[in-house]
Amino acid sequence: MKKTSLLLSIVFSITSLYAVDNELILEKKFPKKLSDFHFFKDTHAQIPSKGVVPYELISSLFSDYSYKQRWVYIPEGKKASFRKDKVFDFPVGSALIKTFYYPIDERNLSLGKKLMETRLLLRKQNGWEAVSYAWNENQDEAIIKKAGKTILTDWIDFKGENRSVRYRVPNKNQCKECHSNNDAVMPIGPKARNLNKIYDYQDESINQLTKWMKLDYIDNIQTDLNTPVDWEDASHSLEERVRSYLDINCGHCHISTGGANSTGLYLDLTESRSTHLGINKKPVATGRGSGGHEFSISPGKAEESILLYRMISTDPGVMMPESGRSLTHTEAIEMIEDWISSM
Repeated sequence: MKKTSLLLSIVFSITSLYAVDNELILEKKFPKKLSDFHFFKDTHAQIPSKGVVPYELISSLFSDYSYKQRWVYIPEGKKASFRKDKVFDFPVGSALIKTFYYPIDERNLSLGKKLMETRLLLRKQNGWEAVSYAWNENQDEAIIKKAGKTILTDWIDFKGENRSVRYRVPNKNQCKECHSNNDAVMPIGPKARNLNKIYDYQDESINQLTKWMKLDYIDNIQTDLNTPVDWEDASHSLEERVRSYLDINCGHCHISTGGANSTGLYLDLTESRSTHLGINKKPVATGRGSGGHEFSISPGKAEESILLYRMISTDPGVMMPESGRSLTHTEAIEMIEDWISSM
């Protein structure tokens, strides 16, 4: 009898260790340590617990060349609702988990990586709340950083060049600068259209939306999705690549319900009005951010386009986006320069 009780106790302890703490997700206060949530069986190795599912976006937001790993968690017995061209409506108790890291050497990813931070979006009773956890030097725990943090780090890029960056973990208020929709904190990436791709899971390679349906995370969805393309894939047209890039990097603010709604510059993938896309559009209260240029996009004149000028700049009072980067995204700038010049 004692052996049976001991065995049950051990099984219960292991199950508890690897089970997400649903109550903690709903607490008003955030725990000090990321591991307290039990999102991962192995925190450092980022091995997810049961119910924590990895996912990828077709195109990812640029964050100073950092890499990202993403996971979604939905409490058992609940589902997210499909909303066309919008983020899924996730049920209370859900979590979106994103770890930012740099590889030691981009030419050989097996050499390891440096974990920078893990950001959480937690669906509480009164809506979404955001919080960031910065990884310690030992890379075995991430600690809450409500006030943000600056981390100096470096890596070797694809060309074999040493790169360095002052990586910024955002403070709690800065999270809302991007994750804002109708003045409420809101996720950006997990829209059905951004997930409409094959993902190599441990047990199978399958479309992510199909996988979510198999897991009962979502119900059936509409098939006529405005699916973006991978902007780095040159097999797609220049127009498709640019619009997909602008959508994921700019469209969450530059939309009628976003933080930059008053500008009239709307860069969401579904926008079709040329003026709202910036073509021959004069800026609204841009100040020195215009660089002395007249239009957001001057067809055929990339060097005279405000959109490109602000993407190139690293001046905090000029650059776009206003936060989330300190480096210039060289490859994207070249692509958008070609796009404007081709008009």
